[in-house]
Amino acid sequence: MKDEKIIVNNKKAYYDYFLSDFIEAGIVLKGTEIKSLRMHGASLNDSYVIIKNGEAFVLGMNIAPYDKGNLFNHEALRTKKLLLHKQEIMKLNRKIQEKGFTLVITKVYLKDGLAKCELALAKGKKLYDKRETEKNKSIKREIEKTTKNF
Repeated sequence: MKDEKIIVNNKKAYYDYFLSDFIEAGIVLKGTEIKSLRMHGASLNDSYVIIKNGEAFVLGMNIAPYDKGNLFNHEALRTKKLLLHKQEIMKLNRKIQEKGFTLVITKVYLKDGLAKCELALAKGKKLYDKRETEKNKSIKREIEKTTKNF
């Protein structure tokens, strides 16, 4: 079993989108970025993935500046390249263009000391879908609460 330590989850993506086709990808980071990630200094709010010239890039992923980084510190919202096979990129690009999907990051984690992220194809939910999700979540919470008391 591989050693996996989750750094940050994108809970908003699960609420706002229907997710499918999960893929693992590596992230190209600078020295102070990986140090900041290990200290849980990241946020995935409003982040998404674009495919440009046959390469995948993540935009809007905020990695906080490293405390002890001084002048070698990185830019917090820098565009980061994702490491994927060319066939995977082409497959994702086809689905994005044909079916109107968006590519979002669902979580960032460390796997055997390397920074990885989980990508998912996302289709936007309507307001009534979000209400249905909230309703199911509250029902589940109530069931767990009542079973916990017994």
